Amino acid sequence: MAENVYKIIELVGTSTESWEKAAAAAVKRAAKTLRDLRVAEISQLDMELRNGKVESYRAKVKISFKYEGA
Repeated sequence: MAENVYKIIELVGTSTESWEKAAAAAVKRAAKTLRDLRVAEISQLDMELRNGKVESYRAKVKISFKYEGA
């Protein structure tokens, strides 16, 4: 079996609707510029508040992909 190395980046996705959509936004954006995405792990959830109401949902997501660098 070949040995592989993976890189992990951390992104914050936002949504006015839900944490699930916030996390999906982060993955969707990563997929535009990175290849071979492997795992997405939600490391933190929070909300931005304004005047006592939820303004947006935020999901901090760790995303791993196969490292191809030298």
